[in-house]
Amino acid sequence: MSMPKQQAGVSFSGFIVLAFLLIVVVLFGFKLVPAYIENAKIQHVFEEISHDATMQGANMHDLLLSFDRRASVEGIDAIRSSDIEVDKGQDGRPILSASYPVKVKVGGNVSLLIEFQPSSAGK
Repeated sequence: MSMPKQQAGVSFSGFIVLAFLLIVVVLFGFKLVPAYIENAKIQHVFEEISHDATMQGANMHDLLLSFDRRASVEGIDAIRSSDIEVDKGQDGRPILSASYPVKVKVGGNVSLLIEFQPSSAGK
């Protein structure tokens, strides 16, 4: 005598809950990804300037001008050159850093505040 097999799977209500959670995660991702992409662009530009041989002995004005040019090419709008702090590393390379918030509207009167701190200093 064999026992009848029970069905296994997700119930309709379980499917609805999983679908809702998946949709919420995807919508948050669509809202947050552009902010993280722009931060990655800023980080990349900072590292390019820091490792550029022509920028090793440059003054602060030239470094900020270089950032402005590269930011216009990359389409960076989150920060301006006036938001950047420039220091000299122990090896003489310029270290560029910034700290800026990004407010992402989620829906209605709900927003997320993300604070980024890109830097060309080694991690």
